Amino acid sequence: MEAITSWLFFLVCLMVVFPAKGQLETGFYSSSCPKAEAIIRSTVQSHFDKDPTIAAGLLRLHFHDCFVQGCDGSILISGSSAERNALPNLGLRGFEVIDDAKTQLEALCPGVVSCADILALAARDAVDLSDGPSWSVPTGRRDGRASLSSQASNLPSPLDSVAVQRQKFAAKGLDDRDLVTLVGAHSIGQTDCIFFRYRLFNFTATGNSDPTINPSFLPQLQALCPQNGDGSKRVALDKDSQSKFDVSFFKNVRDGNAVLESDQRLWGDAATHSIVEKYAGNIRGVFGLRFDFEFRKAMIKMSSIEVKTGSQGEIRKICSKFN
Repeated sequence: MEAITSWLFFLVCLMVVFPAKGQLETGFYSSSCPKAEAIIRSTVQSHFDKDPTIAAGLLRLHFHDCFVQGCDGSILISGSSAERNALPNLGLRGFEVIDDAKTQLEALCPGVVSCADILALAARDAVDLSDGPSWSVPTGRRDGRASLSSQASNLPSPLDSVAVQRQKFAAKGLDDRDLVTLVGAHSIGQTDCIFFRYRLFNFTATGNSDPTINPSFLPQLQALCPQNGDGSKRVALDKDSQSKFDVSFFKNVRDGNAVLESDQRLWGDAATHSIVEKYAGNIRGVFGLRFDFEFRKAMIKMSSIEVKTGSQGEIRKICSKFN
């Protein structure tokens, strides 16, 4: 019996030291680079202090990375045919934050911390700094060895119907609740006029505006994005608290004040409608806290999409190019 007990104890120890292939774990760098998460946090904090809008950029960067080839840092690669140069990825921000953190980590723990993990941790820290929830990020991702703009066609678009959004999320193992919850990241996001101006002046080529836009909100949007104005002008996706991660975004969707068509359509679908309605309860009451809880779960689920671990991929020395 003692021999069996000792053998079982030995196996448990092996499982702790060498986790199962394909498995992420919290505190993956606790021995190999114990200051990794603190360095990433301080780097995000430094950039956030200069420009709080970088938080939304980092969150979007992680989302776009995970939806193409999984969360493998492929969005960070430079090159004319690389993923970051695909049309849906134009305007992505935060690359310099990841590069800054990587430079510091390579000086301290060379060849240890992946760019994919830096991106996942930076997204968490960005939400936390914006008065949103924080969570323990399972780490151990490795960086991919491929990055092609042609593979970015499955990214969600502001023109997508709920049916198409649902299909794209389901292809990544995400359900309706994950869809609505993750779209809640728009609480701190911005978009360009070019992505929604068609709703304001010539919706479906009728010469009218999108009838789902609240009539009192329409003149505000038209003033921000004139018909022949600058299409690259940035507009907040949450008109009420654009720098604070809260549920006012869902209140806007409920009230017809969503900026993007894809966001507003969530109110018109029976399944997503009920989820939006629950989150829109109030700013920091029961429903607000529930959104925080669900967002943590959804982010951990999303950041585990098709990850590379173990001997797969590589640990890049520079995040913008393969080793």
